[in-house]
Amino acid sequence: MENRTSVKITSAALNQEDCYNFVEDASCGGIVVFVGTVRNATKNKEVTLLDFSAYEPMALKEMQKIANLALEKFAIHKIAIHHAVGKLKIKEIPVIIAVSSAHRKAAFDACEFAIDTLKETVPIWKKEHFEDGEVWVNAHP
Repeated sequence: MENRTSVKITSAALNQEDCYNFVEDASCGGIVVFVGTVRNATKNKEVTLLDFSAYEPMALKEMQKIANLALEKFAIHKIAIHHAVGKLKIKEIPVIIAVSSAHRKAAFDACEFAIDTLKETVPIWKKEHFEDGEVWVNAHP
């Protein structure tokens, strides 16, 4: 299954084309790419940046588990799950998930499963920064 998955955590900028190229295959009629971006506001407050941190060894294992489960549960060919760590500005990309399949429905379903499960189970934490302070969005390290 490993040659059908690409799982990565990096402090470098994420690249949509890398994810797309990894999952692309002549046997696939559907490729779904989810790109999460940093937005400028939350709960009526202006966000200045997000800071992501992770327990990387466990996060990578959990991300691989999600990728493997997606391959088992859905009729997909390949899946890429990439996440950034560090400080990210507005419009920058903290997460990309790309999925390919023969038909679009499986790719959409697997992509949604992957992002939802990642947010629930992977030890990656997000701190929102505002002009007047900061707050952890989820349980923090």
